[in-house]
Amino acid sequence: MSTSLSAGRIEEILRREADHECPGIGDSKICVKIVAIAELPTRFGRFQIAAFWNNRDAKEHVAIMHGEVFGAEDVATRVHSECLTGDALGSLRCDCRDQLETALRAISAEERGLVLYLRQEGRGIGLLNKIRAYSLQDQGLDTVEANLALGFRDDEREYSIAAHMLHSLEVRSIRLLTNNPKKINDLARFGVQITGRRPHVIPPNEHNRFYLETKVSKSGHYMDLSGNLHLEEQGEPIVVEGGKP
Repeated sequence: MSTSLSAGRIEEILRREADHECPGIGDSKICVKIVAIAELPTRFGRFQIAAFWNNRDAKEHVAIMHGEVFGAEDVATRVHSECLTGDALGSLRCDCRDQLETALRAISAEERGLVLYLRQEGRGIGLLNKIRAYSLQDQGLDTVEANLALGFRDDEREYSIAAHMLHSLEVRSIRLLTNNPKKINDLARFGVQITGRRPHVIPPNEHNRFYLETKVSKSGHYMDLSGNLHLEEQGEPIVVEGGKP
C-alpha cells in the first residue's frame, strides 16, 4: 500500500511554494510553482494531483503522483505532452491515449511514481497548427514533413518545465518511461538525473503505423514495432551527471 501526502504536508508544501521565485530554467527562464494538491481516484488507480503555474505563458501543468515522491530517488516517471485528439477524443492517428493510459497503469503498480502532464499540444505547435499538419498528412506528407511545411521544427517541445516540476517535487532521480532520445537529452541538460529508461512502446494500428515508423526513421525513437508491448526494464541504466535545476 503506497503512502501519499497528508493534509499537513500538503499545507506545508503550498505555503513554501506560494513565495517561490527563482531565475528560471532554460532559454525562456521558466519558473513554476505548485498551487494546489488534491486526491485523484481514477480507473487506473488512486493518485494525488499537483497543479503547477508557470511564469512564461500561464499555461497550467500537472503532476499525477502515486505514493510519496517528495525527496525520493529512482522515481518511475512518464513525461506526457497534451494531445486533445488522442487523450480526450480517442484518435487512432497517434498512440498518445494508449501511452497515457499505459503509463498511469504502470505508475500505479509502483511504490511511487509520477506522470508529468505538459500543455505542449501537437509537439509544441498548438492545436490549430496540429490540425493543419493533419491536413497536410492527409495529402501524403509525414509528421516531420508537415511540421516543416508549416514553418516549424519537427518537434517544438522542450522540457525545462518538466525539469523544474521535478525540482519542485524534490525528486532526486528518475527512471524515465520513454522511447524519445530528445526527451532524455533535454531533461539531462536541465539537470535531471536519469538512472534508467523503461521502453514505452504501444503496438501500432492501421491508422498510426506510418506515424510511428516516422518517429523511428526521422526522430530516432527507440521502438520495436513488431507488435509487442514493452514495459520491462531493458539495457544498461542511463546515468546522467548533474544536480537539480
